Amino acid sequence: MDAPPPEPAAPAASAEDFVHVADLKMESLSESMVRIDEPETSDADGVSSATEASTDSDRRPLTLPEELSRNVVVLSCESAAEGGVCDVYLVGTAHVSEESSREVQAIVNFLKPQVVFLELCSSRVAVLTLQNLKVPTMGEMITMLKKKHNMFEIASKLEVFPGSEFRVAYEEAIKYGGRVILGDRPVQITLRRTWSKMPLWHKTKLLYSLFFQAVFLPSSDDLNKMLKEMDDSDMLTLVIQEMSKEFPTLMETLVHERDQYMSSTLLKVASENSSVVAVVGKGHLQGIKKHWKQPVVMKDLMTVPSPKPAVSAIRILTSVGVAVWGGYSIRHLYFMQEMTFWHPLER
Repeated sequence: MDAPPPEPAAPAASAEDFVHVADLKMESLSESMVRIDEPETSDADGVSSATEASTDSDRRPLTLPEELSRNVVVLSCESAAEGGVCDVYLVGTAHVSEESSREVQAIVNFLKPQVVFLELCSSRVAVLTLQNLKVPTMGEMITMLKKKHNMFEIASKLEVFPGSEFRVAYEEAIKYGGRVILGDRPVQITLRRTWSKMPLWHKTKLLYSLFFQAVFLPSSDDLNKMLKEMDDSDMLTLVIQEMSKEFPTLMETLVHERDQYMSSTLLKVASENSSVVAVVGKGHLQGIKKHWKQPVVMKDLMTVPSPKPAVSAIRILTSVGVAVWGGYSIRHLYFMQEMTFWHPLER
């Protein structure tokens, strides 16, 4: 009997391992992208890194006009693409800001990079579609259950829809044939790691905080006024920083871990292209820069801790009882958070 032919070697990892958005007009979004829920690592320990050596080339990155460079950090790395170097323009946005959206659109139009890298994952690709695609958030589901407010109705009245800077970056890229890559860690893993790291009492307190915030949502007019006052701030990171005073694990999983993850995925993309514009929240700029070209243990960042043995009903009821008994303290916490949430610049 003839020996069976040898199995073909596994293809080398490339930027195509990442979520690559080709055309959101397709009937099935799954046909327009390649997933990267578990990035390939370079060794058994899951350490992901790229070439550390600095380039000796005299080549300089394209200089942005001064009015477009105030929220941009320029990085570089060696690349397999023509020229041997990739310029990375890290653009910090305020997430819900008309000015940020205009800046992103102008930067992508000016640079016309090979790749536009977005702080999104495949689960949040709906942000790139039109506003009439109703994808309920956790806050919306809570308010729907309570039948008090409809957050989507409020959001639809905002002058700037959340995630608009990602949408304009995508739309600008497809105009000239640029590739769009979603390089953030899957949100399901981020949320599961966040939840698993919180002690039971913090989980209970967080649920109560979210409940009270959903009850007292501001009107769309108040939201628009607040957003204009915070036009140069990363609102989401400010909220996480404030909540971390009560829930210390939030900053680690929601910000610091994602800084490492995006720095690693961005470096991988850059190592195979000649120019990249990365659109991320301002709160991630320094973290991504800090971890640039540094080894990142991706295996640790992608691992979801095993669930602990089921908590007894008595323990749950006891915790809820304590929470109810401490309602005054929680209500005080809520109002303190509201003051810092809606007026952070006054601190």
